Amino acid sequence: MDTQLLPKKLTLLSILIFFGLWQGLAMLIQSNTFPLPIVVIDVLWQEIKNGQLPYHLGVTLFRLIISFTISMIIGCAIGILLGQYKQLNAFFDNWLVIFLNIPALVTIILCYVWFGLIETAAILAVVINKVPNVVVTIREGTRTLDKDLMEMAECYRFGKWKTFLHVIWPQLHPFVMAAARSGLALIWKIILVVELLGRSNGMGYQLHLFFQMFDVASILAYTIAFVSVIQIIELFILKPLDQKAMRWRR
Repeated sequence: MDTQLLPKKLTLLSILIFFGLWQGLAMLIQSNTFPLPIVVIDVLWQEIKNGQLPYHLGVTLFRLIISFTISMIIGCAIGILLGQYKQLNAFFDNWLVIFLNIPALVTIILCYVWFGLIETAAILAVVINKVPNVVVTIREGTRTLDKDLMEMAECYRFGKWKTFLHVIWPQLHPFVMAAARSGLALIWKIILVVELLGRSNGMGYQLHLFFQMFDVASILAYTIAFVSVIQIIELFILKPLDQKAMRWRR
């Protein structure tokens, strides 16, 4: 029992120490550019009450879900193909390197210039930035597939769907989860830049307004809200899915 409670106690202690350090530094500096935690929490509560934070947070989360889903589907499909077919991988490898090294800001600007300041351009910019990372991760996972298991599935005439479900997916799952977790962290940061440059709503747009007014308390309040939501997604969606899919392992 004590062993199970220890991680939770350490997590709570870590959070308390973090806020304690924040409180101490804020009291030492005594500046509006480094507000006290209680000030930030009060701003957070007021923004929730007036409906501004839920609205803009909802808009950003909608963009995140759409772009994340599209990126994972396209990235996984391409990654599996490149991992299975060496000639295809050799042909597209340089393309992949190019897209991996194009700065996100450049992609966002080009999408807005070419397609206009529309929602489709915003989603497309995020997807283009994320897909190459998913492709690389899934490609490496596909290369590590156990050939003996694949031959066994062929001998027993599993069929493509059954082979994928019972042989390929369990082996690719850790790589898919790695791509999902890193993708979630990357995509929301890109979305904020997308909203800052060309959207009239969302968390990035609000942060831009707060920056112009040097409203650090509001910046921190919105940041805490969004990070908290991402943590909830990790704890209640990604981790349970990971644990459920890994039950077959000893």
